[in-house]
Amino acid sequence: MAAMLPTPSTSHVPYDRVYEPAEDSFLLLDTLSSETEKAFLHGRFSQPKPGQTLKDASAPLVVEVGTGSGVVISFLHAHTEDIIGRADILTAGVDVNRFACKATAETLAIVEAEQSTHELSHGFYLGNIVGDLTSCLKTGEVDLLIFNPPYVPTPELPHLPDDNLHTATTYEDDSHLLSLSYAGGKDGMETTNRLLQSLPEVLSQSRGCAYLLLCAQNRPDVVKEQIKSWGNSWAAESVGSTGKKGGWEKLQILRIWRS
Repeated sequence: MAAMLPTPSTSHVPYDRVYEPAEDSFLLLDTLSSETEKAFLHGRFSQPKPGQTLKDASAPLVVEVGTGSGVVISFLHAHTEDIIGRADILTAGVDVNRFACKATAETLAIVEAEQSTHELSHGFYLGNIVGDLTSCLKTGEVDLLIFNPPYVPTPELPHLPDDNLHTATTYEDDSHLLSLSYAGGKDGMETTNRLLQSLPEVLSQSRGCAYLLLCAQNRPDVVKEQIKSWGNSWAAESVGSTGKKGGWEKLQILRIWRS
């Protein structure tokens, strides 16, 4: 059995304002570092394909939407050669919560300092953007997108922050910021559906792929059929799960890609 890759430290993160890594976060780490997904990612990114353009052979851009503490994007950033098969990846993050953006940058800085101390390679971090899903990303530029969405079904979807600039926040402000990380509205899918609609535009043409986390009440099988209805060039497959559990909390990771 291959040695487990170390998880980045997030002890500096203000969990009263930023989502704390939990079972869903760790399922993403386990899935991305599994032998099957490493084989898929190595094949997709480390070897040139016949007819590839210069852009297609360039350094892959990896973006996490909704970075929270930064544990997932930092994990990929630190272990890029093992997981993706090359060290020259570019990483970036997006979150509507500016405190999450700051926390992610700090997590990445810690990871890079540790890697440098041990003379280990890592990706090149471009930074985090305060933004709404993929609205700040250029068309066709993202090669690998990761999204751990607000997937819990709730009566309504919390509104985006009106003022994301002040350092001081109230308890209500912090509670609202946290609600953005888990409250998914009807069927827990309102935010996820917006992200899905943007994937054909934001993912790169020849090698774009995404990893999306869902719970059972999000109806993953319906989501997979929806993606396949986009056309023969699209595929979706369940590649990670918390296992057979009772209740809606059972989690799944979907891999979505241009086939």
